Amino acid sequence: MFTSSSNIASMSGVTTTPWMDTRLWSRLPQKLVDRVIAFLPPPAFFRARAVCKRWYGLVFSTNFLELYMQVSPHHHWFLFFKQKSPKNYVYTSYSGNNGSGRPNYEGCLFDPYNVKWYRITFPLIPPGFSPASSSGGLSCWVSEEAGSKSILLCNPLLGSLIQLPSTLRPRLFPSIGLTITNSSIDLAFAGDDLISPYAVKNLTSESFHIDEGGFYSIWGTTASLPRLCSLESGQMVPVKGRFYCMNYSPFSVLAYDIAMNHWCKIQAPMHRFLRSPSLVESRGKLILIAVVEKSKLNIPRSLRFWVLQECRTMWVEIERMPQQLYIQFAEVEGGRGFNCVAHGEFVVILIRQSEKALLFDFSRKMWMWIPSCPCANGSGMTAENGSELHGFAYEPRLATPIAALLEQLTLPFQPFTA
Repeated sequence: MFTSSSNIASMSGVTTTPWMDTRLWSRLPQKLVDRVIAFLPPPAFFRARAVCKRWYGLVFSTNFLELYMQVSPHHHWFLFFKQKSPKNYVYTSYSGNNGSGRPNYEGCLFDPYNVKWYRITFPLIPPGFSPASSSGGLSCWVSEEAGSKSILLCNPLLGSLIQLPSTLRPRLFPSIGLTITNSSIDLAFAGDDLISPYAVKNLTSESFHIDEGGFYSIWGTTASLPRLCSLESGQMVPVKGRFYCMNYSPFSVLAYDIAMNHWCKIQAPMHRFLRSPSLVESRGKLILIAVVEKSKLNIPRSLRFWVLQECRTMWVEIERMPQQLYIQFAEVEGGRGFNCVAHGEFVVILIRQSEKALLFDFSRKMWMWIPSCPCANGSGMTAENGSELHGFAYEPRLATPIAALLEQLTLPFQPFTA
């Protein structure tokens, strides 16, 4: 399942010590062994499955998965794909098509704790889909063709796939918000309404909701977007019952209250002087990241972080890139802009049309350049081919309880069941 981008050390020459006496370890209660296994990080867990048949079958054990959901630590990882803009294009590998003639989609998992990359493939995803979001251990894939959007939810660790009902309104490249908990799922599509075969306009949003309490709304909830909004096609950021996305010309933030089914605008900080703003969620807070350029004032250019306060009308600056690092960053970035994605205490800043990326750790207040993503390394991401890395917060999980409810709701996706 996981292919590490680094060399794996040889296991030959392992020395047996009294502490590894099989007569001692073979007597461990099985419940204790399962508890230890549940704490393993994903790569170690999948290596451990090769030990014996019982360990291999743990992913199919209801008792183990219930234990796993209770005790397994959260892993704030990231999932990256090489794509083209404005129309999404995902890098595909033609070497692993399982003889079906259909290429595999390929992505890369990034472990920020160990600064390590893993390649991962998505063999079940049919052609014509692109990754749009990720939540609760599931990646969301949306059809690229204009019209009503088909939606797939995939657990890349297990290779499972669930199809959701298609959206009702025809759209081109809408903004997409997804949030999945153990008991509910909320999904919203906004903007890029097709008003004719050749024209789009940001008019409406539509949402999908289902929970274990039996309440559901299958694209039956619609709302009007604020007048004259200019939201960028892409991903919306979920924070405490709201989806947020950037609005352009001039810069502001659009907020969608899921429970109230209502949109509003929030003024961005220093909106006249921002360049390449990005919204991310970190530790339950909405954070705006942007370069500040005040050409008429004697203030050095800088990359800053602001957090939206609980009143949802005020921003407070919480972090600023060290000036010496910003000089290096600006030289590499060259005015092309950047994309940001956050998960837990980590923020990754991806320079567009480049293989370079920065990692910021909130807990340790540390910045570092990270190794190039294997999906991008040597791939020639340039302005000419328009390719760049797009990333999502991703928590590797063996089980998502809400998936069982979704499987009862939807029918199998016929085109790739053969």
